[in-house]
Amino acid sequence: MMNIVLYEPEMPANTGNIGRTCVAAGARLHLIEPLGFKLGEKHLARAGLDYWDKLDLTVYCDYADFLERNPGAKIYMATTKAERIYTDVRYEPDCFLMFGPESRGIPEEILVENRERCVRIPMWGEIRSLNLSNAAAIVLYEALRQNGFDGLTRQGKLHRLSW
Repeated sequence: MMNIVLYEPEMPANTGNIGRTCVAAGARLHLIEPLGFKLGEKHLARAGLDYWDKLDLTVYCDYADFLERNPGAKIYMATTKAERIYTDVRYEPDCFLMFGPESRGIPEEILVENRERCVRIPMWGEIRSLNLSNAAAIVLYEALRQNGFDGLTRQGKLHRLSW
């Protein structure tokens, strides 16, 4: 099972949207505190719609707690500072895809220690970054694609008409 890790997320709507994406993708969501919101906020629930109760969620008091509770985890860190593009990596089916807070990203001290596992999404010109929930979906679905979308429905369903 794939894992999305949000390091100190700040915006409840992004986290709710990522939670919904995790449910749809069969992935776990890991939140590293401090959070910029309370887990019961209406913006979080609104973005996650009625999927929040189906989410496999773990919350950690800090980064050290996350590392201690996930020993040996293969963690890929999304950052605009990375040299490698996210499609250049071969993702394991149980890897962790980590994203930093909206306003500042993953701390550089962590990135430097994990340079070989940092990835970036190419962007045009001087754009600073993508929306967090979009970035998480882009990298997650590339990792799922590389693993054959294991366990996911691959056929569409129409509501009224048949093709």
